[in-house]
Amino acid sequence: MISRRSYQNVVNALGRQAAVALLGARQVGKTTLALEVAEGSNAVYLDLESHADRVKLADPALYLGEYEDRLVILDEIHRVPELFQELRGLIDRGRRQGRRTGRFLVLGSASLDLLRQSGESLAGRIEYVELDPIDVSEAAHDARAMTTLWVRGGFPDSLLAADDADSMTFRQNFIRSYLERDVAQFGRRIPAETLERFWTMLAHAQGGPLNASKLAASLSVSAPTVSGYVDLLVDLLLVRRLRPFHANVKKRLVKSPKVYVRDSGIVHTLLGIESHDALTGHPVAGSSWEGFVIENLLAVAPPRTMASFYRTQAGAEIDLVLEIPGSRGPWAIEIKRGLSARLGKGFHHACEDVKPERAFLVHPGEERYPVTKDVEAVGLREMVSIILRGEE
Repeated sequence: MISRRSYQNVVNALGRQAAVALLGARQVGKTTLALEVAEGSNAVYLDLESHADRVKLADPALYLGEYEDRLVILDEIHRVPELFQELRGLIDRGRRQGRRTGRFLVLGSASLDLLRQSGESLAGRIEYVELDPIDVSEAAHDARAMTTLWVRGGFPDSLLAADDADSMTFRQNFIRSYLERDVAQFGRRIPAETLERFWTMLAHAQGGPLNASKLAASLSVSAPTVSGYVDLLVDLLLVRRLRPFHANVKKRLVKSPKVYVRDSGIVHTLLGIESHDALTGHPVAGSSWEGFVIENLLAVAPPRTMASFYRTQAGAEIDLVLEIPGSRGPWAIEIKRGLSARLGKGFHHACEDVKPERAFLVHPGEERYPVTKDVEAVGLREMVSIILRGEE
């Protein structure tokens, strides 16, 4: 069992609020974490994908009213969205009786859909915790483990598989499940073959600017349709749209967002890359590493951290700009896969524009050393530690 950092986040949230929503992609470990929380709280667990458990909630107010003094865990709540209105009434009744916290833990496999459903009826009564795939701080205790995490990605069954072949099989089944079942659950009628082609195209262009018109031409659909596909994969927590950083400079800035398939293992599966040897010789290796670093850093970043990138038409560029609450200015992060990587002029020019409080070059090694007077080279594991613990 890998200890998940979000466990304590959920426990703390339940101590503050009546309802907590644990959000994350399928198979990321939400149920396992929720059952771990349940062990110490005499909780009631209902899986709303189970017909038997849905039948129990034919009269939700009557059934849930029997467990007012216990935590109730509702898994896959997007299957029964009408429950949110019932939860509001139960929470308000409990508040009047002095039961203000720790009433419901709801689990969902999408972000905006669940936020929209719950936000309309549970405003002021719910707190959100996102469970990301396993990250470097949770599983990569040495360089070899970090390489395995990069190749296989952070979904538990993929990472902990007996070998690379079993890991690849899990990810292939994961992708097929989303294409054939989960997309339809969220009301989108998209042919599985079309969405798989689109998802694969995003993997080939990992970390590139979103060019909806070019993608639309390749799929024989419209640009707005492509934007809808991106929205869907973002909502399902499978794709990240990294916005451009808007500095107050008189330069032509790139305005299109960059798009990343969030889990590196899914990137490699979509491209048919099974092992580290196959990955290192593949053209996507550099951009895959970049996306892997970004996901790991954002997984440990403090709440309300704003993430973006900076790029001008003239070539000045910063891979990741982090605006961390409490910092005097943004942090500029350049990402390189080589152990002896050097900074280009574009990064220095970009720093002159952005004027970051701190600047780093993140590499896959373990050494930490100054590159210039204002830029420090650090390994990914060290960079995660700097953000996670606020280390100087």
